Amino acid sequence: MAEPTKTSGVIASEVSRTQMGRSLVVKGELTGSEDLTISGQFEGTIDVQGHSVTIGPEGKVKAGIQAARVVIYGSVQGNISVRERVEIHKTGQVVGDLVAAGISIEDGAYFKGKIEILREAEHSPEIPPAPKSPQLAAAASPSHATS
Repeated sequence: MAEPTKTSGVIASEVSRTQMGRSLVVKGELTGSEDLTISGQFEGTIDVQGHSVTIGPEGKVKAGIQAARVVIYGSVQGNISVRERVEIHKTGQVVGDLVAAGISIEDGAYFKGKIEILREAEHSPEIPPAPKSPQLAAAASPSHATS
């Protein structure tokens, strides 16, 4: 007879991560309470407040994103609103507005949109909603920045 397995504090504190593979094409509303990695194509809305979203190098996302943290190696078209940090790596491309406490745009990355930096006093348990309009402000222009 098999003995029951015991869970340690380490296992209980591990964060779940969902992986959306390269061959998947998904449209719709995605909500959840775990970290998410997208390597395929997604169109719609993503809401994983309190967790992170990673867009892999082959990932293509057309969506508004709300999360604790977003890391971009692929492409995102849509507004991003996070409580902590947005990181756009050199292979990343973002067209949309960013609202975050911290933003990192690696040299060679592409970004077109507006940036709003949240201050400590503005932080709240809930992330402010991303602007609903997918249209970018006329004043937005492409920029290349260094970290």
